[in-house]
Parts: sequence; C-alpha cells; structure tokens
Amino acid sequence: MNPILSSKIIGQGKPLCILHGFLGMSDNWKTLGSSYSENGFEVHLIDQRNHGRSFHSRDFNYDILAEDLSAYLKFHEIKSTFLIGHSMGGKTAMQFACLYPDKVTKLIVADIAPKYYPPHHDYIIDALNKMDVENIISRNEADEQLGKYIPDFGTRQFLLKNLYRADGKQLKFRFNLPVLSGKMEEVGENISSTDRYDGPTLFLKGDRSEYVVDNDFLEIKKHFPKASLKTISNAGHWLHAENPDEFLEKSLKFLNS
Repeated sequence: MNPILSSKIIGQGKPLCILHGFLGMSDNWKTLGSSYSENGFEVHLIDQRNHGRSFHSRDFNYDILAEDLSAYLKFHEIKSTFLIGHSMGGKTAMQFACLYPDKVTKLIVADIAPKYYPPHHDYIIDALNKMDVENIISRNEADEQLGKYIPDFGTRQFLLKNLYRADGKQLKFRFNLPVLSGKMEEVGENISSTDRYDGPTLFLKGDRSEYVVDNDFLEIKKHFPKASLKTISNAGHWLHAENPDEFLEKSLKFLNS
C-alpha cells in the first residue's frame, strides 16, 4: 500500500479537494484555497504523487492518480467531495469522477478537455534536466541557468517554486524529474472512451488558452452530460493564477448552486 498523499487543509465546512497541474504543487492554489475556505469549505490542497511533498514512485498514470485520491478520501474519512482539477489535475479529477461518481459532489475541470494531448512539455523537461542543480547555490543562479532555455519569466518562476534546500543546504526539486521525464505520454493520455460521470460538472477555460477549443464541447458532453463550459477572461492556461477573481466568482457560483 502506498503512503497517503501530502496536503494542506484549510478551513472548515464542506470538503473541497484541489488537484494541481503537471510540475505544480498544492502551494500554487494557496491563495484561492484560502478564499474557498472563507466561503464555507474545508479545502484540501493536495500534492499528487511525484509532486510537491508527496511520495515518489515509478508508477504514474491517471488510473493510479485516481486511486491515490480515493485512498486519501478514505484516510480522511471523506465520503463525498467537491473536486477541482487543473490541467493534469483536471485529467485526474475527470478519471476519478468517472471511476467513483458517488465520491464526487460536484466537479470543476480547469483548462483541460477529455482528449489526448501530444507531449508538449519536452522543452521544459529538457531545460530542467540540463540544470546542474547539485552545484547551484542560489535561486538567482537557478533562474539564470533556466533562462538559457526558457525565456518566459512566469514559467521559470512557476518551476522554481519547486526548489527547496534539502537538509537546509543543497537545492533540490520537489518533483520527481527522472520519473516524470519518462512519463510524458501518460500525462497527455485521455480517459477511457466509455468513461462517464453524470454529476454536475463545470469546465472553465482561459480565453487565450488553446487547451480547450469550441469543438471539444461535443466530447465533453459525451463523458459529462451535465457539463457546462465557461470562459475566464484575460487568461491563458494558468487561468486560476492569471484571473483569480473571475475564477473564484464563477467556481463559487457553481459550487453553491
């Protein structure tokens, strides 16, 4: 039996579990998590396996990630939860809702569709693997090294949030880079063609994002017949970080309806 996923639990009330995206961690949702907790939710900011403070494992696919969440809910004695997942976390959330519909009160999927995505993080993985992390002294130095391969400042800052000092000295990444480097196909995988969740579902997409397009809605409705699709303005793929106020407003309206 695997260890239980690491999490931060904020507030009291109705259980709400939030799953981050690829190479992310629970801290990415800390601000929004606090806002949900102020609106009557017990918020579980969860680190998925091979990410954040959760355990590392060679096994990594959406069935396994869904099983991790099931074990987490059982451990915390949660019979049913509101569930939000972004990107890779959205795929986990979709898979979980289809496998365990009785354990999901309502589902929110942020900027990902139930379809196959070809590997497109290769340049990020290559850049991370080229870094000489063991000999980096400071975050500024890490940013300089990463900047040789990733010009976008926001992307670098997102990745560098994973740096921490092991034993208070040497810098290391929290995510399991060796395993994740070899699992790019799994990250892009779709849920099964027969998977279906009949509960209330909201898909949110950024108006500048290319991850979810209008044609995807037919496929969304096939798997999630009660789904609605809303757009977050002035936002790309990281819609919850780029426009948190609108994300909070539209998600809360759905969660409380």
